[in-house]
Amino acid sequence: MFRSKLGRASSAALGITLMATTWIGAGTSVQAAKAKAKPIKVAYLSFAVSNSYDAPMLAAAKAVAAADGVQITVFDANNNPATQYAQLQNAITSGQYRGIITQPIVSTNLIPLVKQAIKRRIKVVNIDQILGTSYATDAPQVKGLSANVVFLPTQIGKTMGQQVIQACASKNLNPCNIAYIYNYKGSTLDTAIYNSFAKEIATTPSVKQVADGSGYFSIAAADTTVANILQANPNLNLIVGSDQSIEGAQVALKAANNTSVMLEGFGASSAGIAGVASGAWYSDVAQAPSSEGQLGMMALIKAIKTGRNSGRIDPVASLPSHGLVTKANASKWTGEWPG
Repeated sequence: MFRSKLGRASSAALGITLMATTWIGAGTSVQAAKAKAKPIKVAYLSFAVSNSYDAPMLAAAKAVAAADGVQITVFDANNNPATQYAQLQNAITSGQYRGIITQPIVSTNLIPLVKQAIKRRIKVVNIDQILGTSYATDAPQVKGLSANVVFLPTQIGKTMGQQVIQACASKNLNPCNIAYIYNYKGSTLDTAIYNSFAKEIATTPSVKQVADGSGYFSIAAADTTVANILQANPNLNLIVGSDQSIEGAQVALKAANNTSVMLEGFGASSAGIAGVASGAWYSDVAQAPSSEGQLGMMALIKAIKTGRNSGRIDPVASLPSHGLVTKANASKWTGEWPG
């Protein structure tokens, strides 16, 4: 009888224990579900939100983040390296973000902070601009970087040089007098592109650079710069620069009733593709900002969720002629930014 009561008591106690265990287990599951449901927050360090080139890059990154339930906070440096440095520092110390996308204005000043972020187990993906000391590689230059989605500046300059040589040869020009329009003359990015360009055209003595200037990523500024160059160089044969600069050059040429100067751009904007298709531009070396934003955010989310890095990602790998817009293939292109 005693044993029977003990058995019943033990059973009751066991039932209470099981109920308690079940309740605790259920509570733990709810907490785990809540933790799992907590949205992933990432930071996006834009070099300049208002820039027509950056806008589609950011839009594509936002679209990928939204589709995956990821919350994105945008930091706009507005082309100020000091501001961008402070913004990255704040993003890291806030402890809010599991991932960061960098878009460096200066190639080297963010490196110590990126290393600090990685050490704190924050995933970092670099897009569009070089993060490192070398402009001759698109491989990650910071250990632990989750992905590097950039255009190779030296390749852009080399391809532009090759296209200028071909354009001059197509008109049998000797000499072929050209003007080079920087975006910001003296900037590290412009210097890397130009040095590669200059090295390429140096192989062809008939191609002579007779002038240069800066377009500041602005059609209006490039219009003024090119107008002054045309006045000083009436025998100019070709102008080369970014798409915004070439659009400005078109305005200046029209005002001068000049239809003889050839144009060579880089950017593959909608305006650039249309220019090549019409024959007004000789060719255009591609950039694909929307693809960069998309690929960069995809790589960041992958790194956060799986811990796997993606290394170098070539944003123009799948584009026609590996990123060269010509009259023959212009119909296959869709511009990723207006220009």
